[in-house]
Amino acid sequence: MAKNEYTCDCTIIHENVLNDVRGKMLEAQDFDKITKFFKTLGDSTRIRIMWALYNNEMCVCDLANLLSMTKSAISHQLRELRLAKLVSCRKVGKTVYYVLADDHVTSSIKNAMEHIKE
Repeated sequence: MAKNEYTCDCTIIHENVLNDVRGKMLEAQDFDKITKFFKTLGDSTRIRIMWALYNNEMCVCDLANLLSMTKSAISHQLRELRLAKLVSCRKVGKTVYYVLADDHVTSSIKNAMEHIKE
């Protein structure tokens, strides 16, 4: 059988490493929140919306036009993004404008785009 170059053959437990990481482990609910964050971003329509909002504040009508989708479909996706605290909005008259929620979200989108360009 061929040896897999990505398999570790060591038999030594690195206690210092284990103790260091064990001390930094998050609570289960924190990992659940991170998983939900990535699941929310795991939809190409939501990523396209996030990319658009990374570039500019936009209303539902503009997003629907940009992505060739119905306002209802865009609103549904924006609701998911709002619930995940990835976008926020402000209302001006009857128009609701959406933006990325904060600098952390903006950095996440920017870093993802930089990563895929490597």
